[in-house]
Amino acid sequence: MAILTGPTRRLRHPLPREFYDRDPRRVSRELLGKVLVRRRGKKFLAARIVEVEAYLGTNDPAAHSFAGRTARNAVLFGPPGYAYVYFIYGNHYCLNVSCLPDGIPGGILFRALEPLTGIEEMSRARGVTVRGPRDLRMLTSGPGRLAEAFGITRERDNGKDLTCGDSNLFIADDGFRVPRVLTTPRIGITKAAQRPLRYVVAGNGFVSGPRNLLR
Repeated sequence: MAILTGPTRRLRHPLPREFYDRDPRRVSRELLGKVLVRRRGKKFLAARIVEVEAYLGTNDPAAHSFAGRTARNAVLFGPPGYAYVYFIYGNHYCLNVSCLPDGIPGGILFRALEPLTGIEEMSRARGVTVRGPRDLRMLTSGPGRLAEAFGITRERDNGKDLTCGDSNLFIADDGFRVPRVLTTPRIGITKAAQRPLRYVVAGNGFVSGPRNLLR
């Protein structure tokens, strides 16, 4: 497992809004290695981002914003740096972050994390007993699993400002540098699935999907 490479106080400072105010493809690459944080009073859950997918708005048939603005997807059309959470398959939530300037839709789906801090709390939330590396992977490998591990729901987190210092959900930089990034087609979808918009940390065991893509 990767460790926290910088002072833990860095995890108390969210990435600024301008970080997200760019093309989702560029933001996706730079999100890898950053840390998703759920603050609970003086304690926090933290996990390193190791897999994401970019969605390009009205020009992307796979994006929720493709058909235009609705009450459900309004966050994607708003300012950058806000959480967009949706419910899928009737049983789990997915976390995204809005990108690009206000009024221009774009977003990034979080697909996998590597747990760092608060593993016991994640285990309880997931109902998984961690006895070894394989169990640990089950906590946050996959968009539904990571949302459950962090207690992410649409009611609780949709529209939450991930750049706000007072937010209990945000993304921070602890100084970790990703050695190599792989780009692959997106997975788990049918529309525009061939587009190379999935970004993963090469060799990381917590990445979801086919294992032969990790090398």
